[in-house]
Amino acid sequence: MIKKNSGEAGESVDCCAGGEKDPRKKLWRDERTVQQLVTRLNRIEGQVRGIKRMITEDLYCDDILNQISSVQAAINGVAKLLLDKHVKFCIKEQLLAGDDGVIDELLKTISKLIR
Repeated sequence: MIKKNSGEAGESVDCCAGGEKDPRKKLWRDERTVQQLVTRLNRIEGQVRGIKRMITEDLYCDDILNQISSVQAAINGVAKLLLDKHVKFCIKEQLLAGDDGVIDELLKTISKLIR
């Protein structure tokens, strides 16, 4: 079952969880952001393949480490963008619904991201 609610700037929020409503399963649908995430992930995927090639070709370790650092920074960029959407839509909606437990969930998620 999909329920659409209005989001910010023409975005919609879809609620679906295997046919049952689950307030924690909120998905924002902003096609521009989805495309940005997919583009970034495709680039990261290419970078990882490049690192693999560098290792198999026995290239200089420092060059490989610099590429690994670039991938880590790119992954962090994806995480920041997704966290932004998560807070603005999922967390906000759950807080407005009176679910203060979502704050602990968010703090755990942020803790995992900054390890």
